[in-house]
Amino acid sequence: MDMHGLINRAIERFVRDTYGRDVWGTVMRRAGLDYTEFEAMLTYEEHVTHDVLGALADVLGRPLQDILEDIGTYLVSHPNVEALRRLLRFGGPTFTEFLHSLDDLPARARLAVPDLALPELELRERGDGRFSALCRSRTPGFGHVMVGLLRALADDYGALVLLDHKGRRDGLEVIEIRLLAVEHASGRRFDLGVGAVK
Repeated sequence: MDMHGLINRAIERFVRDTYGRDVWGTVMRRAGLDYTEFEAMLTYEEHVTHDVLGALADVLGRPLQDILEDIGTYLVSHPNVEALRRLLRFGGPTFTEFLHSLDDLPARARLAVPDLALPELELRERGDGRFSALCRSRTPGFGHVMVGLLRALADDYGALVLLDHKGRRDGLEVIEIRLLAVEHASGRRFDLGVGAVK
């Protein structure tokens, strides 16, 4: 299996924007790679992504699942990846509506990048503001990226949520979501027009 370069590029940008170019260079050397940048439109063997993530955990001395959550948060909150935030926010005007659009997220991403295969996502509503998000990914751990992404998006919408990664069952990572308040705080401004985003 190959990985789309956009995924590796996102990891690279997260490390460089958060920890600096020197740390990124150390990670790539530790991963045994003789280059320092990923090309977004190329594909890479799947082991490259695993090697880079393993090296990143070693260099930072942090659990990989925590780093993956940080990557998810970065993908929504950092100014350098505003385009992804915009794509996600098209899921609806409230966090609840965004949750109900999760099933369509891989298809929306393919509109922007036709050969980008995001993990399959399925939302199950359990009532009383409780949901389960099921993530089927060939790369174990992507559910932790989704936890960080969902946490950052809840803040973006101004919603108050509790998120809990429940582990992997039958090839699926399970994320439990408890929506405590749809409008807990004022969210970040979002307008449809590209030039109108503040």
